[in-house]
Amino acid sequence: MQTLGLIAVVVIALGFAYTNGFHDSANAIATSVSTRALTPRAALMLAGLMNLLGAYAGLRLGGGVTKSIVQGIIATPAHGTNGLVVVFALLAGAIIWNLTTWYFGLPSSSSHALIGGMVGAALPAGLAVHWDGLWSKVIVPMVTSPVVGFVLAFAVMIGILWAFRRANPSRVTRNFRMAQTVSAAGMALGHGIQDAQKTMGVVMLALIAGGHASGSSAVPWWVLWSAAIAISLGTYSGGWRVMRTLGRRIIELDPPRGFAAETVASLVLYVTAFLYAAPVSTTHVITGSIMGAGATRGRNAVRWGVAKNIVYAWFLTIPASGACAAIVYYATHAIVS
Repeated sequence: MQTLGLIAVVVIALGFAYTNGFHDSANAIATSVSTRALTPRAALMLAGLMNLLGAYAGLRLGGGVTKSIVQGIIATPAHGTNGLVVVFALLAGAIIWNLTTWYFGLPSSSSHALIGGMVGAALPAGLAVHWDGLWSKVIVPMVTSPVVGFVLAFAVMIGILWAFRRANPSRVTRNFRMAQTVSAAGMALGHGIQDAQKTMGVVMLALIAGGHASGSSAVPWWVLWSAAIAISLGTYSGGWRVMRTLGRRIIELDPPRGFAAETVASLVLYVTAFLYAAPVSTTHVITGSIMGAGATRGRNAVRWGVAKNIVYAWFLTIPASGACAAIVYYATHAIVS
């Protein structure tokens, strides 16, 4: 019975990775599609491939984000049925919030939905929450990463405007539209490095609860590739509602601004993954970068009302997904106990 429960939880974890892919595909490709640098289908194919490569690269180059998910947010669930219930509940809370925000076209964070689900499932189960780790690895980056993205993208765009101030505008647009293929690929790679590792971390929690791994176990290859494929398939299926919000509703982007936003967001994702092992939100980073690049057109170029609604969703994500996870935990625990 416990083996069947473990299999079910692993399948649900891969389902979360799939929802992460279609929910967050806009992170990598919205700017390229909105500026017509890439067709939607070509952008989705590129993003899916680079997510796959990013998952492999992230684990091979240390797997710091996976370790943060396994050990840095909550106490590792104990071996047994209740441990599997905890992992099931945290995944259910994250998936419910992902689907809710996707339906309304809000680019909320799948990463923070997962972390909120972890806290929401841990507390009623009596598991310790590592509040210091939650603060340093999640809350502080949640606030600072979009600000850093905004400031750097604004600065990079000012540099681009100055460097090409005497160039032919149509030629500049054409060249940056081509360059966006590279920056979009870099953004998708960063998404794979960050978000696929989070799914691997949850699958490892399930394996620990099922008695097939420990907190120090290496991530098996089948976990790496199944998580990578699930998130890539989700990315390829597309998240058109969220893509419209990021690509058009915040600001009308042109290729130079799209390139600046994607390049800055990619760098922030790489630095936080490899230097700080922080599971930052790709959604927060790219949204801040888009706003920063767009703000070079003037304060009124950014639709601040849309941006305000997005920020509200950001701050609601952790408590809302946590509440969903807690409800699922209580209901599931009552059934299986």
